[in-house]
Amino acid sequence: MVFYFTSNVVQPPVTLFMGLDKYENEDLIRWGWPEDVWFHVHKVSSAHVYLRLEPGQTLDDIPSAVLEDACQLVKANSINGNKMNNVDIVYTMWDNLKKTAAMEVGQVAFHREKEVRMFRVEKRSNDIVNRLNKTKREESIDFRAEREKRDALERADKKRMAREQREQEKEDEKRRQEEAELRSYNSLMKPENMTSNYDAGNDSDEFM
Repeated sequence: MVFYFTSNVVQPPVTLFMGLDKYENEDLIRWGWPEDVWFHVHKVSSAHVYLRLEPGQTLDDIPSAVLEDACQLVKANSINGNKMNNVDIVYTMWDNLKKTAAMEVGQVAFHREKEVRMFRVEKRSNDIVNRLNKTKREESIDFRAEREKRDALERADKKRMAREQREQEKEDEKRRQEEAELRSYNSLMKPENMTSNYDAGNDSDEFM
């Protein structure tokens, strides 16, 4: 079961989501998307909240209002963190999450610490949390199937782009050849490059 929340502080609205428990967190860790941003209360047990960016976007593209919504949602879904003030929320791209066999269920580390960012939540904002909770919905998701579908679409898109690029390259090469042939023809047609029978020493009026 996955819980979805709609953040309408930007247009179009964006979706935040989190797993039901640590076992579903494990599936989200395994089958996350490269576009996913992962949020968690720093050094305190909490839900794993995700934000899915558009392809090509980075952490720098997250609007500040959306960032605050995500961090407030994480804090609200931490038994201890929800009671604390000045809580730090860590966030990073999904592909920076590191999982090893020795780790406990739901536990993660990072491949590159320098790519982990932190956001300070001074206190819980009931206005934000209540607004998000009003949009909450539950869905049963096949994480693996969703990821495989996403990857299949990406592969198809890459093939299409590669095909279009090859076709464009063929058109460019054809145009270059036509332009080269035209330049060659124009060069031959210049007066200084043209010859006549007279120039060649043949005079049609002379007979043997």
